[in-house]
Amino acid sequence: MRAPEFWQDSESVLASVLEPAGRIVGAVTTWRATRPNPPRAPIPVISVGGVTVGGAGKTPVAAEIARQLAGMGQKPAVLLRGYGGRVTSATRVDPARHTVDDVGDEALIHAAVHPTWVARRRIVAACLAAADGCTIAVLDDGHQHPGLHKDLSIVVLDGRNPFGNQRLVPAGPLREYPDDAIKRAQAVVIVGEDKTNVAARLPGHVVVLRADLVPDPAATALRGRRVVAFAGIGDPKKFFATLNDLGAQIAARYGFEDHHAFGPSDIQPILDQAFAMQAIPVTTEKDAVRLAPDQRQQVDVVKVAAVFRDPGTVEALLRGAVPGG
Repeated sequence: MRAPEFWQDSESVLASVLEPAGRIVGAVTTWRATRPNPPRAPIPVISVGGVTVGGAGKTPVAAEIARQLAGMGQKPAVLLRGYGGRVTSATRVDPARHTVDDVGDEALIHAAVHPTWVARRRIVAACLAAADGCTIAVLDDGHQHPGLHKDLSIVVLDGRNPFGNQRLVPAGPLREYPDDAIKRAQAVVIVGEDKTNVAARLPGHVVVLRADLVPDPAATALRGRRVVAFAGIGDPKKFFATLNDLGAQIAARYGFEDHHAFGPSDIQPILDQAFAMQAIPVTTEKDAVRLAPDQRQQVDVVKVAAVFRDPGTVEALLRGAVPGG
């Protein structure tokens, strides 16, 4: 879904009207997430999740956590729901066989690097991963998932605007009240500049980590080039800001809802406009996997990775969760 503009407006009348419904949603979410004695997987589970709907940087952070675990000698598996995919049973993702319609976009991104499973019941996926030789699981977007014990819970916050209008869905972007969510976490990752000084308001029990979303070095080739940019992610404006930071000249920009299913009627006009303007059509890695192969070949893809500012603290945190420490 596309995030409504009033989700960023604390004085919105519509948000006030919807607030009672949001309180119900938040109460149910927190109740589900705090049910006692969730089942334990045969391998440790590190959850990377969020407080808001979309846009905080959870998937890049989960990918970086998995990369660091692999560097520590572990064999990580990535587990996720597979949002938008039609696969219903626990399935290992095969990029050569599965499409975004099968398993969703984030799953394909993870599966290009690490063993990845999609499942509504993540405990089943964790058992399959363990049987396949994986030694630890990274749960992407799992903070509110009630069906699996987490050995380490990490919450990701967008440093620019971590809580929107501070109201619950559908009145705002919050999945649950921040205090309830962070109470269950051992670490919080603030992505980007902490413009609201949220770090100072976090409880003392959490480890505060800082990270930045850094474009792939290949993206520097866009400096000084005219581009037509499009993105269907939680916050397309973040992608456009990345292009500006790279020095690209954005001739036109198009924002779509998160997980948007691109069709020819979406992409062909963008390609035609880019050709007419002598510009390069560019999009995100997450959007690229949702394009048809022939369309993907005509578009430049800007990949980003989460880079921690204090990797030593991150490694110490992860070692506390891995077998043998």
